Amino acid sequence: MVDNLTVVSVDDNAVNLLLIEALTKNLGLEVKSFLSAREALKYLETGKSDIILTDYMMPDMHGLDFLKQVRSAYSDIPMVMITAVTDDNQLKIDALESGATEFLNKPLNPVEFKARLINLANLRRAQLLLQDRALLLEEEVRKATKLITEREHEGLFVIGRASDYKDPETGLHLKRVAFYSALILRGLGASVKELEIMFHAAPLHDVGKIGIPDNILLKPGRYTPEEFEIMKRHPEIGYEMLKDANSPYLRSGAEIALNHHEKFDGSGYPRGIAGEEIPLGGRIVTVADVFDALTTKRPYKDAWSIDVAVNLLQTEKGKHFDANIVGIFEKNLTAVKEIYQIQHPENITFEMFIKNRS
Repeated sequence: MVDNLTVVSVDDNAVNLLLIEALTKNLGLEVKSFLSAREALKYLETGKSDIILTDYMMPDMHGLDFLKQVRSAYSDIPMVMITAVTDDNQLKIDALESGATEFLNKPLNPVEFKARLINLANLRRAQLLLQDRALLLEEEVRKATKLITEREHEGLFVIGRASDYKDPETGLHLKRVAFYSALILRGLGASVKELEIMFHAAPLHDVGKIGIPDNILLKPGRYTPEEFEIMKRHPEIGYEMLKDANSPYLRSGAEIALNHHEKFDGSGYPRGIAGEEIPLGGRIVTVADVFDALTTKRPYKDAWSIDVAVNLLQTEKGKHFDANIVGIFEKNLTAVKEIYQIQHPENITFEMFIKNRS
């Protein structure tokens, strides 16, 4: 608000304070008067102030010291030094360097006082208006950024969902893989931003399947060797689709898509890389993807129990899976079971997920 400006007046002379109060209130400004600079500083720790008037010579604190302390805490409040010393240019320079905006001489001239205070009040109102507009703009930018981010996240999920839309049994697989992957990465000490990227990039791991012919992708039985070779192209297809994007989510998704079928011992595909040559995101999503596939019912299999699925992860440590990542997954089994039991994972946002994990 730019109305109801408050003036803080500091002077060790009560008569001077009464005169300043009368002149200031006549301009419609509220006044807080203090006989002590230290008392004024204590008030300013929490109290409102738009303009400060201070005497130069005071017993408990020099006016220059008072100006310096106030200015160190408030960079923009107009401050006026009032002094009976009228011919000391060095004093004026010192006052300006200490933070003074204006000077007034004693005895106060009511006409000059009124003119100076009106100018300072207008200056302060302009400052507050700019602050209000800046805050309003900041809030509008925040809202717009949030909306854009939400739309981007929605788009990311739709892209990932494109690979699964033909199979109703696996539609929720993407969100659970996102939960498990973020849970593992959190166990590695990642930042909130890194977790957010993983949460939205992990569901893109199978996006390359949209480039696989339906007669192979939807085949109910086992693949022939030739069909499996075609199916094994989907990591590279997904990578090629996403690799040139500017979005950090899509770039991370490209890396995950390319590497989520690699195995820790080098026997995976498409590149047959091993160990820590496999990017971290790929190693994490491999564990999350396999675990969710095992523990959910598919047209070609019944769901495994969590214990049996975890036992497979343990058996395959150092072969299919990174042992360190499996270890982190095992340490977080309570959270894994909570994720497994979520009825509608598609309704859980990243913010909700991270809040429940804090």
